[in-house]
Amino acid sequence: MTQYFLGVDAGGTKTHALIVNENGQAVGFGRGGRGNWEGIGLDGLTQALKTAIAGALETAQISAKQISSAGLGLAGYDWPSQREMILGAIRPVGLGCPLEIVNDATLGIFAGTSAGWGVSVVAGTGCNCRGRRKDLKSEGRVAGGGSRWSGEYAGGGDIIARAMRAVAFEWNKRGPATALSPAFLAMTGAKNLDELVEGVYLGRYKFEAAYVFKVFEVAAQGDPEALDVIRWAGDELGQLACGVIRQLELENEPVEVVLIGSLYNGHPLMTASLKETVCALAPAAQFIRFDAPPVIGAALLGLEQVLGSEAYRRRDKVVESVGRFVHSI
Repeated sequence: MTQYFLGVDAGGTKTHALIVNENGQAVGFGRGGRGNWEGIGLDGLTQALKTAIAGALETAQISAKQISSAGLGLAGYDWPSQREMILGAIRPVGLGCPLEIVNDATLGIFAGTSAGWGVSVVAGTGCNCRGRRKDLKSEGRVAGGGSRWSGEYAGGGDIIARAMRAVAFEWNKRGPATALSPAFLAMTGAKNLDELVEGVYLGRYKFEAAYVFKVFEVAAQGDPEALDVIRWAGDELGQLACGVIRQLELENEPVEVVLIGSLYNGHPLMTASLKETVCALAPAAQFIRFDAPPVIGAALLGLEQVLGSEAYRRRDKVVESVGRFVHSI
């Protein structure tokens, strides 16, 4: 009898559910709304899960009772102390199978590595880093992109702030002139640097997430200060990975480091800087740029609950077969 496995990726903007069979063939997909309970509450998480999973079951033409096990990657599940609370929000969905829950940043390890262990470094609006040892049990982590208070950089907001620092340094003569200054003037509508710096200080100008791509654009034109910002961002992300690598004692292993998030498309220097930082600690590290849907990792986590490490032999099949659902994702 065919076995079915469920994977769910519940993030800040959407919830995806994917069903695969024991061979790794994707057979069902569903979509729900925002899934981060911190923004929508626990009842909102329950509803997002119900909607996405119901869609996947309908597409696969099976019932929830036919699911053998499930893996869920959940934004907002950041600490072990939250486990019972989150499981309480999952129970009303009606899954009677064994399941495992992880922070959604961990999904990159399952989806992108060859054997389900390694490190994932996420760089998007925010940043995060998680890791897993060969035993598929021991995990490493940072504080979840705490940014300034925890020294965890560099998501998009951090890069914008660092670029604005370069602009402020030009204004107060602590640093050289930079092409970032006219770029920020154009983006904010400020008439000059006096008005820009004052406006930022007084809260008249708010930075939008899209500003980070202007920083990449200025760097691509060769501006030294913008390039320094990008180099800094890569090193900071690399330092996150180094911390997790040390936690898991993977310095001498061929650890696979999965890079996830839109910022890696911004400028090649960021990835180069990250690699340089990581390889100084773990010279055998291998780097994987993974941009397929993270729900693939959740499905593999579901498979792992029954098949153990054997689940990752199905990874390529899952990645390949999920392609027919891409239009939905």
